[in-house]
Amino acid sequence: MSFVKEFKDFAMRGNVIDLAVGVVIGGAFQKIVDSVVKDVLMPPIGVLVGGIDFSSWKIPLLGDAAIAIGLFINAIIQFTIVAFAVFMLIKGINKMQRVQAEKDAAKTAENPQMPTVPTEEVVLLREIRDALKK
Repeated sequence: MSFVKEFKDFAMRGNVIDLAVGVVIGGAFQKIVDSVVKDVLMPPIGVLVGGIDFSSWKIPLLGDAAIAIGLFINAIIQFTIVAFAVFMLIKGINKMQRVQAEKDAAKTAENPQMPTVPTEEVVLLREIRDALKK
């Protein structure tokens, strides 16, 4: 198999494309979160703590060097927002899958004679088993 064909097969796999889409959407979502933290959340928090702008908080070191503790606090808040958004998304997906599984179970209970369709993994394992028997 040629290198180009092998690379094309790899790149066109569903998982790679899904990952690429996820990275692009994640990058765009990060910009939104950055803006929410910097432009929406931090100003009121700064007012509540006496008009302090967290992004300017620094711990001075020798010379011009400083530890940007305020930017670190902003990064922690951004991470928390992203983690919470991902948590809510996964929670919603899990709920939809659970509801679908309950519907499928109810259909099967209503009609026990209904044949179940094997998953791709089961079909593949059966093919492997049959090939090994030969």
